[in-house]
Amino acid sequence: MLEQGTISIHTENIFPIIKKSLYSDHQIFLRELVSNAVDAIQKLQMVARSGEFSGETGEPEIILAVDKDKKTLSITDNGIGMTVDEVKKYINQVAFSSAEEFVQKYKGSSDQPIIGHFGLGFYSSFMVAKHVEIDTLSYKEGAEAVHWSCDGSPKFTLEESSRTTRGTTITLHLMEEEEEFVEEARVKNLVKTYCDFMPVPIKLDGEELNRQKAPWRESPSNLTKEDYMEFYRYLYPFEEEPLLWVHLNTDYPFIINGILYFPKLKPDVDVSKGQTKLFCNQVFVSDNCEEIIPQFLLPMRGVIDSTDIPLNVSRSALQGDRTVKRIGDYIAKKVGDRLKQLYRDDREQYIRAWKDLATFVKFGVMNDEKFKKQVEDIVVFRTTKESENTEAAAEPAETPAVEVQSQEGDVWQDVTPGGEGAENPESAQTPALPYVTIKEYLEQNKESHENRVFYCTDAASQSAYVELHKNQGLEVLYLDSFIDTHFINFLEREYNEVKFTRVDSDLDNTLLDKDKSSEIVDPTTNKTRGDTIKEIFEKALNKPKLNIRTEALKSDNPQGTPPAMVLLPEILRRLREMNAMMQQQNAEFPEEHVLLVNTAHPLIQNLENLNQGSIIQGDGQSSNAEIVNSICQHVYDLALMSQKGFDADGMKSFVERSNEVLTKLTKQAAK
Repeated sequence: MLEQGTISIHTENIFPIIKKSLYSDHQIFLRELVSNAVDAIQKLQMVARSGEFSGETGEPEIILAVDKDKKTLSITDNGIGMTVDEVKKYINQVAFSSAEEFVQKYKGSSDQPIIGHFGLGFYSSFMVAKHVEIDTLSYKEGAEAVHWSCDGSPKFTLEESSRTTRGTTITLHLMEEEEEFVEEARVKNLVKTYCDFMPVPIKLDGEELNRQKAPWRESPSNLTKEDYMEFYRYLYPFEEEPLLWVHLNTDYPFIINGILYFPKLKPDVDVSKGQTKLFCNQVFVSDNCEEIIPQFLLPMRGVIDSTDIPLNVSRSALQGDRTVKRIGDYIAKKVGDRLKQLYRDDREQYIRAWKDLATFVKFGVMNDEKFKKQVEDIVVFRTTKESENTEAAAEPAETPAVEVQSQEGDVWQDVTPGGEGAENPESAQTPALPYVTIKEYLEQNKESHENRVFYCTDAASQSAYVELHKNQGLEVLYLDSFIDTHFINFLEREYNEVKFTRVDSDLDNTLLDKDKSSEIVDPTTNKTRGDTIKEIFEKALNKPKLNIRTEALKSDNPQGTPPAMVLLPEILRRLREMNAMMQQQNAEFPEEHVLLVNTAHPLIQNLENLNQGSIIQGDGQSSNAEIVNSICQHVYDLALMSQKGFDADGMKSFVERSNEVLTKLTKQAAK
């Protein structure tokens, strides 16, 4: 071993780094200094409670003062103050936190935690000040007032002060480029941003600037619905009222408090960006906490406050560790519990909120196994069939016990439902709305189509297909949100014995009248009506890649069914959508698809008669061939249109062809 020793750090080199690079945002200096002032006041209260101070503590307050002429900003507290030795120890020694030492000494003497942690907050003042002064007097009997001064270099002066009142005043002589902080409006804005919920009044010219009360630190039983709503309006003044909320309140195995809201989602909301504000001991840290909130809950809004979240020294970034993951799991569990509670207590409200909740829940189910197990039985889908279990829904629901973790310790208490956003407990007695879970769907359809799920992804374009299913007593689920394309694949993995069929991929035999489609219309050739009509369409359309099928659709009113439908085989359609997604392109309409012609429709039957009744001319063409071909094309166009199978050029061609066929028909009718 050549040498063993201690690394030497030169203050001349480290001090500029602390001043200029320690914090990402210069304006947080006020947050740090006010936090120190709050700590000083709370330390005095702890000392008083321990019996070491018998004097009057007075009303706690922090006074801010600006002097535009002198270009100064001062922060004054009536807290514990400092002695000469304490100034030398905690100010002259960088990163020697008095908070850490104090907490250890008076541990258990207060339920209000000390904010400070690293011992570096004071030095943030040099990011905006060219000269900083400290004037302080300790609470200790016989203590002498002290004045400390530093010009931003490692050099300082320490001398006696004429101060006579207990506490500390920090005066910042601002740099020329930082003189905005002598403007009262600017100071008020900073207090509102960073210090609004600090538990000590912060005053400027006699005006109290901060709210002080942090709703998330309250017990849920002490807050009303209006309290939660008012807090949401304060946080997000231009947003619609939230759907519901979750109150986080636990101190084991970690400390976390907060209120999270489910907002009404808007099309322009970026669901990948966090919307929840992060606090530490009621001190604002960040506008989002993406590292803490599970990804599927990022669109939630509100506040999370925890002293167990590992922050860096600037309190503006998180350091990933196991605690963060555990807190994220806890949040997901509480959200799941809240949703289950609402589903049990007020299914009608749950359904009303489902349009916005669905994205949260489905994304969570696909990405979090624990969350999936929690909520998989409350994932609902809009259905074409009125719920048949209204009898059960009409019965009064049992009032479940809601478990809330108390602030006193790891104690679970039973409380009455309604504390976390329940609006109308009596509404649990109302009949169920037309929404079902997958399990309910399978149960009520096991006689008609066991282990078969029919679904629709676009209520408008697939309306004809949905009506066909409804008319034959087949229940259809609407999976029409943007996330459902992926969620269907998830459902198929979860219910591997169940076949999921989109209504436009193929038609169930229940919808077809096989007897009519196989009816012989030409005894000499044994051709069925289906064969004849297929030949007509194949000749008219002349599309080798188009698969033409002829079937008679069941209906009491054939006129109410479509004359033709375009079907997109399930496997081919999904492959096309997957490729488009991987290439980040819109899926083009496939050239290979099925045209199902409804032989039971009067239009198709009239078209057949029109073709048979025509006279064969010398060129081998029938006299009605042109009009027959035009009608066939028009029927095909309408079927394509219902599937959004046209691009701009296709729509233009369709309009032109429509005008042509109408012209021909009117011309023929006029003869």
